[in-house]
Amino acid sequence: MNVTELARKLRINTNELLEILPEFGFDIGKKAIKVDSKIAHKILELGPKIKQKLEDERKAKMEEFRKLSQQEKGVQEITEARIPAVITVREFSKVINQPVNNVIKELMKSGVMASLNEKIDFETAAIVADEFGIKLNQEDSADTATAESGQKIKAALEQEKKTDLVSRAPVIVVMGHVDHGKTKLLDAIRRTNVVEGEAGGITQHIGAYQVVRKERLITCIDTPGHEAFTAMRSRGAKIADIAILVIAANDSIKPQTEEAIKIIKQAGLPMIVAINKIDLPDANIEKVKQDLASMNLTPEDWGGQTICVPISAKENMGIDDLLETILLVSDLEKDKIVANPNKDAIGTIIEAHINKGEGPVATVLVQNGTLKVGDNLCINNVFYGKARALKDYTNQDVEKAEPSTPVKIIGLKYAPKVGDILEVSCEVGRKQKKVKTFDLQKEETTVNQAVFKDDDQEDDQVTRVNLIIKADVLGSLEAIIESLEKIDSEEVKVKIISKGLGNITDTDVNLAESSGALLIGFNVKTSPLAEDVAREKNINIKYYDIIYKLIEDIKEKMSDLLTPEIVRTDLGKAKVLAIFKTENKAMIIGGKVLSGKIENNTKAQVIRDKEKIATGEIVQLQSGKQDVNEVAEGQEFGLKYQGDPVIQEGDRLEVYKEEKLVKKIN
Repeated sequence: MNVTELARKLRINTNELLEILPEFGFDIGKKAIKVDSKIAHKILELGPKIKQKLEDERKAKMEEFRKLSQQEKGVQEITEARIPAVITVREFSKVINQPVNNVIKELMKSGVMASLNEKIDFETAAIVADEFGIKLNQEDSADTATAESGQKIKAALEQEKKTDLVSRAPVIVVMGHVDHGKTKLLDAIRRTNVVEGEAGGITQHIGAYQVVRKERLITCIDTPGHEAFTAMRSRGAKIADIAILVIAANDSIKPQTEEAIKIIKQAGLPMIVAINKIDLPDANIEKVKQDLASMNLTPEDWGGQTICVPISAKENMGIDDLLETILLVSDLEKDKIVANPNKDAIGTIIEAHINKGEGPVATVLVQNGTLKVGDNLCINNVFYGKARALKDYTNQDVEKAEPSTPVKIIGLKYAPKVGDILEVSCEVGRKQKKVKTFDLQKEETTVNQAVFKDDDQEDDQVTRVNLIIKADVLGSLEAIIESLEKIDSEEVKVKIISKGLGNITDTDVNLAESSGALLIGFNVKTSPLAEDVAREKNINIKYYDIIYKLIEDIKEKMSDLLTPEIVRTDLGKAKVLAIFKTENKAMIIGGKVLSGKIENNTKAQVIRDKEKIATGEIVQLQSGKQDVNEVAEGQEFGLKYQGDPVIQEGDRLEVYKEEKLVKKIN
């Protein structure tokens, strides 16, 4: 095997391989071109250890270089630091004493596109800090607690006097596997046909709705069920009071179901299991209960505490029982399901996008206080605009929204992020408006800039698929990016060149041409000018309205770039008894099979005195003057060998075949 081929299979540099092999007992020489196939196979078996050793050495050299650079610049070296649970990129760079550009570059390598003023969580910061050789610790303080979105709402409620708190509508989050019938269940509850309006029958972003049961309001949040929406489901759970876990009676528990259970447990929510599709012939309610019990979720009728309600959303069976159960659980949790409607509103953004006619709009779930038309709205102490109009889930204008009410806000200057905490501020000074607005504009510009400027430190062994993504709403954009980050491949990686909301523009097309990126639109259109430019420059724009189809197409594109794996299968050995004819690039020889078998249209290595002399192909095989496909052990044969005519009597042939295995990214 060629050393370069061996290095390619190991996915390491050829020179590095030759340097390190003696440490593993393979002293083949630093200028070796080829290596014996048996030794090559042994080296391939040790591949992971060799790569780990090289990686450790590389990190050690980088650490030494970093220390020398810091000493030359007179920079004080930091080995340990403390940060809160959430921190802006700018503040984080100061804490670890690193240039902010280097921090942003490391974030991009990890697939996180964050600007100076965007916040990152502790886990993300810890990964980046580790690249700089810095150990991070998380601060444990009251400030850190309120930094989390869910904790901020909790803190606001804890400040209220108990006498001011009144009951509010329970907020229900509906979770489960992608096709177990969550949206169909809400359809049955609301008597509205949401399923037909969703592409592929899958909810594409979080929506909130309200229903009335026994003169009591119930707020329902429909969280997407596909694995692409893990982050959005988590946020949905943080703002809910009760979780409904939908499990199909004919399918039982799936990976997404387990993921939803984990989120519900982490959020500490009371859970109601809705066993759906009980009308189907293959429905097995007892199997679902058995699987739940195996996960320490023993059903009530089995002596446990997990409430199970059999339903059929399609046939409208058991829906009344489910609603009764929701109210019952709500009554049991009534001490927690409270708010003060007489305060300035605070709530969580559950949807945000840019509407062509209305500009930036967002859906907020009010969690305390009352939101009114004309209120000044702030997020993270940044003025986002006034509530010019409020619309309920039926798209009707309303003057105010009390706790547990989801409303669409019109009048925002910028689209917030899903999960942001929106607060009403009574006084917003002109100076604050200008300064904060300027900072926000600068942040948005940074976010949407091309981010492929510096590839010097990228692994040149990795092939990259460049992407430009435009989406209709932030929730979908987040879900797409998170799913792309989860694609696991050492050979091919996804690199997001640019991301943004709104329709595809000529700037996006020009960027796609200059960067060689795939241009993807999710639930968006292309401007007429952009279409003309795309036609002129032959740029193909791909449109999607279902996220998992987008992900599947990207995986297919990445699979096409994978190097096929060559698998060798040894067939047999033979001895050369006679040379009948020698041509320019071929020989006709006679021989005998010593072991195994010989097949036509296979490869043969010529071995002389235990040394490999040449490799060629068997293009014709005869036995008893008849063309045959194979010759068995002990039989004599004649064959035509195609390759360098170096075979001599007494040489041995090692016959094998090679298969090319096409790899796929799952």
